[in-house]
Amino acid sequence: MFDGVEDPHNLGAIIRTALAAGAHGIVAPERRAAGLTDVVARASAGALAHLPVARVTNLVRAMQELKEAGYWLIGLDERAEKSYTSADFTLPVGIVLGGEGKGLHELTRKRCDLVVSLPTSGPVRSLNVSVAAGVVLFEAVRQRRSRSG
Repeated sequence: MFDGVEDPHNLGAIIRTALAAGAHGIVAPERRAAGLTDVVARASAGALAHLPVARVTNLVRAMQELKEAGYWLIGLDERAEKSYTSADFTLPVGIVLGGEGKGLHELTRKRCDLVVSLPTSGPVRSLNVSVAAGVVLFEAVRQRRSRSG
């Protein structure tokens, strides 16, 4: 799920990575986010054609609907105290990613069941959203493969 990802290259890269990691779909708001443009399609290297994308008018409402359907929502925020490795990605989960520079909006953050961060060192405390998405998505892959086998 995207909360304000505005860069079409980031959006395309996340879609490509999500497909490679086995995600079932993407949820993106219709406003205050990159549209599903030709730039996004090119940046996704064709993944956009293979991964369902739900464009929603109200992200918080969509989050509530997913929770009611049995999903746990895990937000990614550089300010979170818990590490992404503490999350259980073997459950049905939706990963909520904030926009470049702004991160998760407060209301979106509050709707998450768990908010985690990627530990970093040095003066730059955050990663590009598409890089962070890749790290978390493949942590989910790792956990699911470990559990199944």
